Amino acid sequence: MTPDQLRTALRELNGERDLALVFAGVDSPVPGVSNLEVRKAILIPDEADHLVKVTDGKSVFIIDAERVAWIRIGLK
Repeated sequence: MTPDQLRTALRELNGERDLALVFAGVDSPVPGVSNLEVRKAILIPDEADHLVKVTDGKSVFIIDAERVAWIRIGLK
């Protein structure tokens, strides 16, 4: 997945939905798979660095789009 495709997939994150991402090819307790959960996630608009970023208002998470295996976005 490209950063632009990921940004498109995450555009509905407005602080009312939870986000879960699973990454492929990342070291973790489960070989080859790692995950990230962000409650009340907000997609940060594209900035000069063109990194895909989401926030929960407390932290900023930078996402490597090419390693995303799948995404779960909670319903409102």
